[in-house]
Amino acid sequence: MLTDLLLAIVHHLLVFILFAILAVELVWMKRELTREGLPRLARLDMIFGIVAGLVLVAGFARVFYGAKGYEYYFASHSFWTKIAAFVAIALLSIYPTLKIIAWSRRAKREPHFVPPAAEIRRARFVMHIEATIFLLIPIFAAAMARGY
Repeated sequence: MLTDLLLAIVHHLLVFILFAILAVELVWMKRELTREGLPRLARLDMIFGIVAGLVLVAGFARVFYGAKGYEYYFASHSFWTKIAAFVAIALLSIYPTLKIIAWSRRAKREPHFVPPAAEIRRARFVMHIEATIFLLIPIFAAAMARGY
């Protein structure tokens, strides 16, 4: 039981941290994104990816080592919908990540480079979609915990 509790605590904390990182990224990915702000944004985006991986590890540790057992989760439509939402967020996050990498490389080559406003707008739009999908995850988690 203690293992289940600890896994649940770690998993929930990581999910909250992941959402907080996404929120901060949205704030930092602003129209006036400067060349100096790019390294900070790139580091945060890398941390987002690492934390997302840890969320998956903790989540699947709960599936296989938690109190309910993997049979419970694998039979749950809500579980698979939650996983699909997480995968959608991961796939969507590729676009902003690639933009941040491209901007950072270009900023190293060109001292006066500033990311184009249209590209920033598109990346922010994708990040807003990510955040919206993210809000569905606790809904599916609550349904899953109740056997739906």
